[in-house]
Amino acid sequence: MGNSLKVMLVDDEVTILEGFKRLFDWKAYGCEVVCEAWDGVMAVNQAKIYRPDIIVMDINIPIMSGLEALRVIRDQNGECACIIVSGYDEFAYCREALRLRITDYILKPVDFSEFGRVIEAIKLKLIENRCPQEGSCGEKPVFQLAAYLQEHLAEDITLLTLSEEFHMNPSYISQLFKNELGMKYHDYLTRLRMDKARTLLASTGKSITEIAGETGFRDYRVFTKVFKSAEGVSPTAFRNGFSVK
Repeated sequence: MGNSLKVMLVDDEVTILEGFKRLFDWKAYGCEVVCEAWDGVMAVNQAKIYRPDIIVMDINIPIMSGLEALRVIRDQNGECACIIVSGYDEFAYCREALRLRITDYILKPVDFSEFGRVIEAIKLKLIENRCPQEGSCGEKPVFQLAAYLQEHLAEDITLLTLSEEFHMNPSYISQLFKNELGMKYHDYLTRLRMDKARTLLASTGKSITEIAGETGFRDYRVFTKVFKSAEGVSPTAFRNGFSVK
């Protein structure tokens, strides 16, 4: 898909793989899931074939552990970004992950808003590394704008808001989103809000009104309408498809 970053997902639980594909809007972050793997050996082989830019890997997978697989993959493709997603919160695992230059270590259950910030940071870093001149594209303002949106989703963020915050012309900001991210500013903001809404609906017991507020909607009815337009189902119907603990 053009300039999209290639992503490989690795987990032996199909429901978790499906969750990553359904609950996180990869396109909004300029990424595409190109392959999946269910065990360490399969992950090594898939990485060799597809050469992913980003690998999202569980530690506890069959045949070869996630860390062992990443050790081999690192030898094949030292430039890829690696994110460990695991239920293990032990220093030994974190220490080994650091030794393998893991980009980030995220605990389950995954907070997809936080995960989005990790992906955004990785995307920026990969682009910086690929610049022909050091630092030539690391200063792209569109990434600063996107990071600001992530941090202020509950607020009423308009082009004028960004204009005043970053001292840029609103028309210039609008053009940046269209040229750099391939979508209109409002569409990008809506994608981010729906991404967070999906996460909250699937992983919390918060009310629809609370979730509407946290995603920047003052009226839950407007939130419901926008969500249904984006996802094809109402927030309640979407939530019913997942077991909220």
